[in-house]
Amino acid sequence: MAFAIRKPNAIALLLTIAFAFTVSSTHATLQEDFVLCLVDNSDISFPIAAAFFTRDLNATSYKQVLESTAQNLRYLTASSPKPEFIFEPLYETHVQAAVLCAKKLGLHLRVRSGGHDYEGLSYVSEIETPFVIVDLRKLRQVDVDLDSNSAWVHAGATVGEVYYRIQENSKTRGFPAGLCTSLGVGGHITGGAYGSMMRKYGLGADNVIDARIVVADGKILDRAAMGEDVFWALRGGGGGSFGVILAWKINLVPVPETVTVFTVTKTLEQDGTRVLYKWQQVADKLDDDLFIRVIIQTASKSPKGSEKTVSTSYQGQFLGDVNRLLQVMQKSFPELGLTRKDCTETSWIKSVMYIAGFPSSTPPEALLDGKSLFKNYFKAKSDFVKEPIPIGGLEGLWKKLMEEDSPLTIWNPYGGMMGRISETETPFPHRNGTLFMIQWLTLWQDGEKSQDKHMKWMRDTYSYMEQYVSKNPRGAYVNYRDLELGMNYKESDAREWGSRYFKGNFERLVNIKGKLDPENFFRHEQSIPTSIGLN
Repeated sequence: MAFAIRKPNAIALLLTIAFAFTVSSTHATLQEDFVLCLVDNSDISFPIAAAFFTRDLNATSYKQVLESTAQNLRYLTASSPKPEFIFEPLYETHVQAAVLCAKKLGLHLRVRSGGHDYEGLSYVSEIETPFVIVDLRKLRQVDVDLDSNSAWVHAGATVGEVYYRIQENSKTRGFPAGLCTSLGVGGHITGGAYGSMMRKYGLGADNVIDARIVVADGKILDRAAMGEDVFWALRGGGGGSFGVILAWKINLVPVPETVTVFTVTKTLEQDGTRVLYKWQQVADKLDDDLFIRVIIQTASKSPKGSEKTVSTSYQGQFLGDVNRLLQVMQKSFPELGLTRKDCTETSWIKSVMYIAGFPSSTPPEALLDGKSLFKNYFKAKSDFVKEPIPIGGLEGLWKKLMEEDSPLTIWNPYGGMMGRISETETPFPHRNGTLFMIQWLTLWQDGEKSQDKHMKWMRDTYSYMEQYVSKNPRGAYVNYRDLELGMNYKESDAREWGSRYFKGNFERLVNIKGKLDPENFFRHEQSIPTSIGLN
């Protein structure tokens, strides 16, 4: 690959900064070498002082940037390993140079597009040090082309920004990706990217038509250059294994001008168990335009009472008006008792914000802030369900939930298009036969003080549910990383966790990884290995 020759003024600027590093930091040699290497290998100059954040030279900014998009506060504690520095590229060529320089200097690289990794893998390295973060937050351009019904979206853009830019151009186009609008689109799609339109259009990964990626030798490849095997692996094979995603070309999907949303809550005292049992039987068979997820948590039986119950909130998005929605519900799920007053007709973009938890008065421009509404100490796991959980199983689960301080579980329906796409079409295999997916969460606020207690509760609950969920293997969603399923660098076979995320697609992913990145430059605690049985 050809790179531009260094300009003398750029050398002078970089040397000045490098000497500043030398005076202020015991880690200066790595930083200095990395900066000078970037100059050698970048064809576009940039304000380097504003692109680098180090613990020693600009500690306050470093801390702010490190914590800005990190979702799981478990990985921001004082004992958590910290990167030597954070680099924010402005152009694709900077990402190329960062890969080449990290490889040359033996620096371990972590790449962050949104910071939502549940186990902090985009901003923490528990095993390999020293490490650096390449944060793609400034590569966030979204170019919508209505003529081709597509858009190029850069990896640092959030899902909310993508939605906003699409609707800015057309009120009748959308994209079927995440429910949380602060997700970084780069990493989100690498895991599959499910959302409230997946029953109509499939996953975000199912609607990607091209990609740009920096691979381990520093080259930028598009779909034609990478080949169909690598393009297959990127769309659901998990982040951090094959290269640095620069941008996705996505296919836009039609959405109606009128979309209807609703939330109906049932407690145990309001026949909540029976209604949920019925939801399990119908949720995957409803009209493809209808998505109803269930948010389950504990609640007080009365405003001032200490006695708890379980609350099940049915949150729906319907791609149509309220009249047709009520007809569908009366025919297919009358047990919920949905009424016209429960429903709100709105635009697609506002329905997205409703599902994401924004107040109804919030303008769509809030999506451009990219701010997360969810930031906690938490532990998460996931499951896929193929047969309805019986009443007795649900009642046992309620007892488990009552034992924990702030448990949360979200059940997302499958069926529709998800059942019509082959499980080998992309690495994401959880397709036909899946009724719904479960996300398990426990949240707390006092950091490491009570962490062991909450982690134990999660393991106990996960063990209890084993009898009711998918088996051989017990499935898991790769975007809900769970290092308790197994890790690289441990005495374990990668198939222990690989088969849970990818089922029979895991071997193909390993073969592609071995050919594309045989030296395993792009790696983390659950990255795809270069060969079966090796981590």
